[in-house]
Amino acid sequence: MISTSLPVRWAFAIVVVALSRSPLLAADETAGHPRFPLWEGKAPFATGDEEKDTPTLTVYAPEKCNGCAVVVFPGGGYGGLALGHEGDEIGKWYNSFGVTAFILRYRHAPGYQHPVPLTDAQRAVRWVRTNAETYHLDPERIGVMGFSAGGHLASTIGTHFDAGNADAKDPIDRASCRPDFLVLCYPVISLNTDYVHKGSKRNLLGEDPAQELVDDLSNDLQVTKETPPTFLFHTNDDTGVVPENSILFYMALRKSGVPAELHIYEPGRHGVGLASKDPILSNWPDRLKDWLTHRQFVPQL
Repeated sequence: MISTSLPVRWAFAIVVVALSRSPLLAADETAGHPRFPLWEGKAPFATGDEEKDTPTLTVYAPEKCNGCAVVVFPGGGYGGLALGHEGDEIGKWYNSFGVTAFILRYRHAPGYQHPVPLTDAQRAVRWVRTNAETYHLDPERIGVMGFSAGGHLASTIGTHFDAGNADAKDPIDRASCRPDFLVLCYPVISLNTDYVHKGSKRNLLGEDPAQELVDDLSNDLQVTKETPPTFLFHTNDDTGVVPENSILFYMALRKSGVPAELHIYEPGRHGVGLASKDPILSNWPDRLKDWLTHRQFVPQL
């Protein structure tokens, strides 16, 4: 178990020096946490130099980290990012029990479609794993968490990953982008059934994508025994992204023998986040803590 009591202010100072290849950007406007670009210079596929063309990670470092990290993909239908209740609030929640969180601002429509969001997500996991020592992290306890369309992105990287390019000049590209675990919250999963969230599919793939591509990104069809252990949360009342999405992925995980836990609550609209004001749904984060502890990604709470 890797842990440290290094004060946050000193940890951030070390990060700024050590990550000279990824210069510090202006602090996140909403949360006041340091934010780093994923690439030095222009990102792959970038069509400009504005903020929307520059994928970044916002760092949420706890006072005392336990070595576990989660890269968070906010939802937004691949047309925006819910950086509040599916970003800032999530980072603070993870910090409350020693997990370091990295909120990814990935590129999306209008302007960017597949494979750009996946490229950003893969780079984010490589970036965190490469810099694990700087943040006092265990490189084998780095997971991803996604909400709604961000859940689709998380399930995509969980089924479309590689071990890195050992011959790459950029050391970040040498690292594996396979997450060690997945947390999928009311996720978009299927793009080729009646359960599809049409807006996310259109924003990601355009109006008339090839069927082969649609099938490839219907991630319940891409699960293998190598897919990471997965926690899924959904609600029965969700009409935005129906819970059959989570069920399909869970069934695929079971078929492949991948450890998985699925929670479907009856009440709750789409996009509830932590649901902190709901007396029923507000306990779902505790179930996630229990699962992370059971899987030994975090120490006994």
